[in-house]
Amino acid sequence: MQKLKNITRTTLSNDWATLHRIDYDYQFEDGEWRRLSRETYNRGNGSGILLYNTKKSTVILTKQFRMPVYDVNKSEGMSIEVCAGAIDNNDSPKATIIREVEEEVGYRISDATQVLSAYTSPGALTEKMYLFIAEYTDDMKVNEGGGLEIENEDIEVLELPFSKAIEMVKNEEIIDAKTIMLLQYAQINRLLN
Repeated sequence: MQKLKNITRTTLSNDWATLHRIDYDYQFEDGEWRRLSRETYNRGNGSGILLYNTKKSTVILTKQFRMPVYDVNKSEGMSIEVCAGAIDNNDSPKATIIREVEEEVGYRISDATQVLSAYTSPGALTEKMYLFIAEYTDDMKVNEGGGLEIENEDIEVLELPFSKAIEMVKNEEIIDAKTIMLLQYAQINRLLN
């Protein structure tokens, strides 16, 4: 990009993810160059999926504790979300979500269709989310889900009527961006009644 120069990166933290301060010169529309500084949080990219059942008109969601939700907004900290997970270095977004579905919600799916990709907070996070849909049936259930103990996951699996999930978006019981996007994708594309 020709409007950027003199980029320097300082690592502020490198624990669960990496926090950088990036200093750079940016040229504004009036031609003036200004020195700017931003912090970026890099935890890698992720995949999320809306599992839906057309016969029952249901969706599978998860409920789990999220410290940032609790800490900043002083709510109870529980978040209702689509099944999702971080993409490991060697996995594709699709392979990641197929694995996560079995670990988190206990269903074994063989394929998923990517419908969206998005940065959910591009002002601070480097994470790009790859968003999928897949149809599930009861006979695909292979375990109870709940996540992996070694990853300190404690996930409640929710099977909800699609209409209830849409209502939960409207009344702000569902406040997770990737979940809202996928539920609205299903609504716009009439995947369910």
